[in-house]
Amino acid sequence: MKKTVISLAVATSLTLSFTSVQASTSANASHHQISEQKVLKKINAEKIYQDIAYLSKKPRVAGTEAEREAATFVQKRLSKLGYESAVEPFTFTGYTPAASFSLSVNSTSYSPTTFTYSTNGNVTAEIVDGGLGTKDNLANKDVTGKIVLVQRGTITFGEKVLNAAEKGAAAVIIFNNTDGELNGTLGGANDNYIPSLAVTKEEGEKILTSIQKGEKPSGTVKIEGAVVSERTSYNVTATKPSTFKKKGTNDIIVVGAHHDSVAGAPGANDDASGTAMVLELARVFKTLPTDTELRFVTFGAEEVGLLGSEHYVSELSEDEKNRIVGMFNLDMVGSRDAGDLVMNTADGTPNLVTELAQASSTRLNGSPTPFQAGGRSDHVPFAEAGIPAALFIHSPSEPWYHTPEDNLDKISKEKLQDVAEIVGTAIYDRSRPDQQGSSVKKKATFKAPHLYHEQDVK
Repeated sequence: MKKTVISLAVATSLTLSFTSVQASTSANASHHQISEQKVLKKINAEKIYQDIAYLSKKPRVAGTEAEREAATFVQKRLSKLGYESAVEPFTFTGYTPAASFSLSVNSTSYSPTTFTYSTNGNVTAEIVDGGLGTKDNLANKDVTGKIVLVQRGTITFGEKVLNAAEKGAAAVIIFNNTDGELNGTLGGANDNYIPSLAVTKEEGEKILTSIQKGEKPSGTVKIEGAVVSERTSYNVTATKPSTFKKKGTNDIIVVGAHHDSVAGAPGANDDASGTAMVLELARVFKTLPTDTELRFVTFGAEEVGLLGSEHYVSELSEDEKNRIVGMFNLDMVGSRDAGDLVMNTADGTPNLVTELAQASSTRLNGSPTPFQAGGRSDHVPFAEAGIPAALFIHSPSEPWYHTPEDNLDKISKEKLQDVAEIVGTAIYDRSRPDQQGSSVKKKATFKAPHLYHEQDVK
């Protein structure tokens, strides 16, 4: 009889304990939901859309007056929200594309494109086959004073040009290894570059066939008006300190996007959409209590090499780097014609940003946003400094990417709302005052499948 009494007591205790856990879990979930609603109720896709409309009136090429105007607009909007904001200039070596360029082979005109950082020149010479333009391909070839034809692939465009120049070539023609035009960059200014143009796969193979037949085709490569010079770009910054001076976490979360665009493109999606979303999240969080410092940053000169974010990270102290627990990078987050939302991390592995966002998207949409390996945006300098960072972007990218068609009428308010909600609630999950409210508050534990292929859209 005594054993029965003990068993009943244990059973009652376990039941009460289980009920208590259930009640506690339910209370936490309810509190979490209530807390999350504070963010969701404030997000307004129309406000994001209107800021995109202003920013995308014209291209915002790094180092131009249009980029400075965009940075000033962002700074004034942040100041109007009540932030102490600043426009922070930095210098970089910029490139103005050639005013004119042409290619003819045996007096037949072609339709080439130029590379960013292609140098000026007017060269008429025999065209020779340079394979893929590697050192090994050129090792036993006489290319001195000649135009070298090379195919895209294996090494960078810049390396192909430098390898040919080192062997004494006068110019380079690079042809595509797939259908369509070839648009690219040599990677940066270099005094050792020689004039270089790009042609399609079909045009390149036509020239190659002539060479292989022993016809020794003669070509003329002409590039005029390209300019390399030192320029000024800008980062814009604003900080929301922890609401609690004595009970704050001492941690920092950075929310960023780039405000510059490529030449000829209004950049509504790339990346007025991300810039406008940073402004909206700054508005949303201005009056919300947070125990974590929030930094809102828009970067300049992303399109010419992630220069703004590299400059920003280089200026961080070691203490700041150690305190930044996550960087949310918003790039191309509003196109109606792009695919589904994904996250890119520089090394393809999860971190606190991806796990917070996956937990957030699961709560909001029923499934976690996938992540994959991918660089070519402003999360990379943060990752290289050891800071958890992820890019939010839609994949595949829209067909209007880097074209004059990247304008306001391609923007989806529904996509803007979706991304802002996922990112906004993920940030608040980590920065809201009740530190026990988040399953990933102090340690990233949420796991979900991710994609392993490289995302190559930027």
